[in-house]
This record gives sequence, structure tokens and C-alpha cells, in this order.
Amino acid sequence: MSSRNVGEIARVEDVALTLAAQAGDVASLGLLLERHRAGMRAVAVSVLGPGPDVDDVVQDAALTALRRVGDVRDPEAVGAWLRMIVRNHARSLLRASVDLRPLDDPHVPATESGPERWLERHALRDWIWAAVEELSPALRLPLVLRHFSVGVTSYERIAEACGVPVGTVRSRLSQGRAKLAQALAATADAPHGDVGRRTRASRVEARETLRAAESGHFGKLLTERWSPEAVLVRGNQPVGGQGLLVRGMERDLEAGVRQHLAHAVAGRSLVVWEMDITNPADDPDHCPPAVAWLMSLDGAGRVHRLRLVHPRPVPVPDLLTV
Repeated sequence: MSSRNVGEIARVEDVALTLAAQAGDVASLGLLLERHRAGMRAVAVSVLGPGPDVDDVVQDAALTALRRVGDVRDPEAVGAWLRMIVRNHARSLLRASVDLRPLDDPHVPATESGPERWLERHALRDWIWAAVEELSPALRLPLVLRHFSVGVTSYERIAEACGVPVGTVRSRLSQGRAKLAQALAATADAPHGDVGRRTRASRVEARETLRAAESGHFGKLLTERWSPEAVLVRGNQPVGGQGLLVRGMERDLEAGVRQHLAHAVAGRSLVVWEMDITNPADDPDHCPPAVAWLMSLDGAGRVHRLRLVHPRPVPVPDLLTV
């Protein structure tokens, strides 16, 4: 068989696998990544040179492809699309190492075509989240923030949220991606929850929470819906309970501060609400422009730990803005 015929067969197979993966076929997606793994790795080596970063970049790119396969418009060119993702990740890693700045994920845009939008409408979303839930809490939070949030994606902000050094974030992300690949394989045939429904319900809950706060019923809502042991955490250290949260919310509302839901991510054990903040006209710098609520849930689905992350470090009193 001529090389031309072999190439044509490969393109036909790529098209079939890509379309099946976009329709939610887990096995087809795995085969597609495996078919192009050698080419993806070759691109990483050509940019980075031999070394441990190569495997990390290929794993990171595979996870990006997993989330974004629905964005492929030309299935015949899926191989080039996969190699482009690897090249972008590798170049971002090089820039980060040269500039000594946190690595920002170029593949998590806050747009309608972003992965969080695709996850809501694609059948694979439930399988992905079932695998994410298999990770330990220490690995789950960095990975969810890195790949599924909108504003808390840089290594520096993830480190702030988790209360660990940036180097630890890099290590946990690497471990998390490797374990996620194993969990994806292990959960492929298992029943998966409806993540889209869970996220939609979480958006409703976020807006209800803000409305309750603005009407003076924030404390009542926390008592009814959150764990009685719920605590505000900075890094890994508790700094107060529900009373502190209520006082902080009331103080900011009295100052004219308002929050507006911008994005939500909801799993069985971890929920992220990202809020835009509007400050009063006479005090435009009262609060940072945004805040993310990172909420760990107990076995009953109630919030029991809350972390608040702003775009920049702020003193402890400002962390009460919720």
C-alpha cells in the first residue's frame, strides 16, 4: 500500500474517532490521543528538549484536548490541533521559566467557547467530573482551579488559595494530571452524575445567597444551608466561623459593596463561585474587583470550609468580603 493511501486511511480514522469522541464516546477519545501521543511528545521534546517537563506538558495537553475536543471544527486536522496544544503549553512553560512569572493557562478563556461552556453541554463532562472526584482533596483543588475556573488559574493564585508554595502547586498539578488519567480509565464505564444540572443548581444557589445577604438574611441562609461547623479558611488555617462571615458580609453591604455571579463550577465535594465586585462610587478601591468563593462540601453536600481568593493579596480583615 502506498504512503498516500496510508495517509488517507489515517485521516478517515481520525475523522471517525473525532466525531465519535465529540458525541461522547470515551473509548474513541482515548484511541485518538494514543494515536497521536508520539507526535505530541515529539513536539514537546523539540521545544523543551529531553527532560521531565516533556511528560508533564503532554499530560497537560491531553487534559486540555479532553476538555476541548468539542471545539475541533476540522476532524481531518485533529493531529495538527493536538500538536498545537502541546506547542502552546511548552512555549508557555518556557516563558514562565525565563520570566519567573506564574504560568497562566492560555486555554481557559472567559468566553462562550471556553471549556466550562463546553463541559455544560457535552456528554463527556459527567465522566470527567466523576474522575476528578476520585482525586484527593489536596490534588483536586489545584486541578479544578487550574483547568475549570476562569479567574484563579495562575500558579500564584492557586498557591494563595491552597496555602502552599508555587513549587508545591506545580508538583500537585503534575500528580493530579497523572492520577486523573488513571481515574478516567477506571471510571469510563461507571454511571456518572449530571454535572450540568449540578452547576445550574449551584448558580441558582449563589444568586439566592447574594439576594439573602442584600435583604439581611445571610445569617439565616447559612444556618439553613451550610454546615454548623462551617469555617472561613485562609491558606490552611481557620480564621472564623459563621458569625465572622455574617459580620464581614454586613459590613461590606453597608459600605455599598455588591457582588455579582460571574462563573460557577460545581462538583460533589468542591464548588467554586467567581464573583465580580462593584464598589461604591465614593470608595472605588474598597474591595478588589473580584473574589472567588472556594467551598469544600461535607458528606451531606453542605459547605463546611470556605476559602476566599482575590486577584491580589489583601489583609485578613478584607478576606471577610464574601
